[in-house]
Amino acid sequence: MKHALLIFAKNMVSGHVKTRIAATMGNEAALAVYQSLLSHTIKVTNYLPFDKTVFYSSSIEANDLWNNEIYKKQIQSGSDLGSRMQNAFEHSFEEGNAAVAIIGTDCFEITSAIIMDAFAWLQTHDVVIGPATDGGYYLIAMKQMHRYLFQDIEWSTSEVLKNTLAICDKLNLSFHLLPPLSDVDTEVDLTEEQKAKYLKNLVKND
Repeated sequence: MKHALLIFAKNMVSGHVKTRIAATMGNEAALAVYQSLLSHTIKVTNYLPFDKTVFYSSSIEANDLWNNEIYKKQIQSGSDLGSRMQNAFEHSFEEGNAAVAIIGTDCFEITSAIIMDAFAWLQTHDVVIGPATDGGYYLIAMKQMHRYLFQDIEWSTSEVLKNTLAICDKLNLSFHLLPPLSDVDTEVDLTEEQKAKYLKNLVKND
C-alpha cells in the first residue's frame, strides 16, 4: 500500500516568511530562522519510506533545498489553509495512496520517529493528529478523505485543535493524539541560544 507525506512550505522570500519574528528581529533574521526550519524538516523526512511531496505556497522552485529526486513538487491551491489542505489530501488519495499525512515546516521538535508513529497509529484509528502547544496542530493524517475536518474552522487561532477534535467526535471518527510539540511562530518561541545564533550570523554577513 502506498503512503504519502505532504509537506506544506512557504517560498523562502524575505518579508514573506515568519512575519511575526520579522516584526521584532527583522526580515533577514526571520528568513534565517525559516531556512533552519526547512533544513530541519528535510533532515527528518529525507529518508522516510513514503511518497513525499512539497506543496509550495506560491511557486515551484526547481533548484532549492528540496532534492528533486526525493520530493515531488506542487503548488498549494485554495482560499484558506483548510481548503489548501483538503485539496492536497484529495489529490493524494486520488493518486492511490492508502494513508496520507500533512506536516508544516514550523517545528524544530518534530522527528522522523513521530512521523513514522503517525502512520502506525493510522492502522487502528481514523485520524491521527499532532497537537501544537499553541492550540493548532503540526500534523494531521488519515486513511480516507474526511473533508469536514477542514471546513468551518477559524485557522491560525488557539481553537483549531479543539474544533477539529469536536468534528471528529461529531463524525464518530476515532483519533489518536501524538506528543504535543511547539511551533516556531514568534521570537518568544526561540531559545536564547537560537536567537543569538541568528543575530550573530547577520552581523557576520554585514
